[in-house]
Amino acid sequence: MTDTRTAGHGRFDIDAPHRELLDQVLDRWSLHVLNELCEAPARFNHLRRRIPAVTQKSLTATLRRLERNGIVERVTLSTRPVAVEYRITPLGKTIRPPVEAILGWASEHMPAIDEARERYDAALDAEMLSGSGGPAQSG
Repeated sequence: MTDTRTAGHGRFDIDAPHRELLDQVLDRWSLHVLNELCEAPARFNHLRRRIPAVTQKSLTATLRRLERNGIVERVTLSTRPVAVEYRITPLGKTIRPPVEAILGWASEHMPAIDEARERYDAALDAEMLSGSGGPAQSG
């Protein structure tokens, strides 16, 4: 039984558990962390150096979410002083192919996306200049 299904060839039905998981695993910082950990296990400060824009608070929250979802594991190393290392789990490794597929789709369609953005922005600029307040929204 699955909660996520495609009705015919059109609409996706994405239920709450799937939406929550996708929000937690495919957010901005999670993708950076996964990219790093797919290469090799890393300690917290190594991840901070490799992802300089992330704050300590955001990185901590991201690692906890990924660990909670079974994507990353936290391993205590028997060193002096004791250290912690983060590793991608076998389950976490299975997320790479779908992410690569989405990135491939984005690369393939980026010219069309850029054109759509330019059209939208031009229409928005024109409407703001005319005082109508923004692109018409279809309901």
